[in-house]
Amino acid sequence: MTIYSGPVFEMAAQQFNVIADHLAIPLDQRDRLLLPKRSVTISCPIHRDDGTLAVFEGYRVQHHLTLGPTKGGTRFAASVDIGEVAALAVWMSWKCAVMNLPYGGAKGGVCVDPHALSKHELEGLSRRYMQEMIPFVGPHTDVMAPDMGTDEQVMAWFMDTYSMYQGRTVTEIVTGKPVSAGGTLGRREATGRGVAHLAHRVMRDLAIEPSGATAVVQGFGNVGSVAASELHAIGVKVIAVSDHTGALCRKEGLDIPALIAHVGKHGSLAGYSNELACDPKDILTMPCDVLVPAAVERVIDATVANSLRCRVLAEGANGPTTPEADLVLQRRANEIVVIPDIICNAGGVVVSYFEWVQDLQQFFWDEEEVMRRQYQILNRAFSEMAARAKKDGVYNRTAAMAIGVERVRAAKNTRGLFP
Repeated sequence: MTIYSGPVFEMAAQQFNVIADHLAIPLDQRDRLLLPKRSVTISCPIHRDDGTLAVFEGYRVQHHLTLGPTKGGTRFAASVDIGEVAALAVWMSWKCAVMNLPYGGAKGGVCVDPHALSKHELEGLSRRYMQEMIPFVGPHTDVMAPDMGTDEQVMAWFMDTYSMYQGRTVTEIVTGKPVSAGGTLGRREATGRGVAHLAHRVMRDLAIEPSGATAVVQGFGNVGSVAASELHAIGVKVIAVSDHTGALCRKEGLDIPALIAHVGKHGSLAGYSNELACDPKDILTMPCDVLVPAAVERVIDATVANSLRCRVLAEGANGPTTPEADLVLQRRANEIVVIPDIICNAGGVVVSYFEWVQDLQQFFWDEEEVMRRQYQILNRAFSEMAARAKKDGVYNRTAAMAIGVERVRAAKNTRGLFP
């Protein structure tokens, strides 16, 4: 029996069991690796602007603290539940381990539509969430970061709330803060830059010239828009993008800087162009060189995987590909190179680690240094994955997750079980 349920956690558990079988991990050791160390459920009451009281349910899941403090984002979304948060925490553990970062995975969330809140209400909810979490988090226990529905401003409110209770400024309690409040240069762009960097690396391996290449980006939020911008900057034609309001397509390539400016002003792609509008369901299977799913989980199922017409699948979102789709993609490994999420979108946690280190030391780097170090770590992890996949004759995701699970397991075995 477990409190964790739902399709997202079931997917994370299914992925883990595939790796556990591959590594021949005894059955009696698996729950210790998979099930989270700690889960917290809270109520977050706030005053609405109209004078009424509203209560929102919040969560924080810390998967393991074997390698160091836990690390992970906090999302504000109407779909959030404890199973989804737990799955994201598990994935974050494998991601941190495969990147060789001294963290376990964590994730948090509040079940709320942030677009339905005023700025004042959003601040009240953010501060209440952090206030309720203070007994369970800390710079050496659990370090929060932004995720879907949260941003630099929310992180600044988190940091300020925690600091007020400590009686001193504690910038290292969260990452993804504004630079003016102890954040690091390059953090906001880090995940999208990493996605584009690794996609470009695979393009070079496949002898695909950027000037003649095309890309499709599903999800035009922080990750997708930056990835699109970076690909556009090296000459790739981004022929389709989408967000929760719709999709835009143009075979000659979209004007990505204009789209980013529009979203910055209006908050979404809606209203940019009626002539370029297309069906969001179609863009995942459009012919292209690079496909970047950068929205939510489980968008590529077995049916979609059979219909993909890309050469590189660069997973900007967490868990965009179901286990059933992975079986299809393993068969299509000669056609499609998959850059799995725990490596492809790890640029965010890598630069979050840099921000945490800089805050602890009160010594800050310039953006060029941040990017150089980020790409160095991503390249090393990708090379280790590629070498493991070739050595074992396995799919890229299997290789990447095997490395992450092995490192966590080795640390747990070395430390032993506290009686």
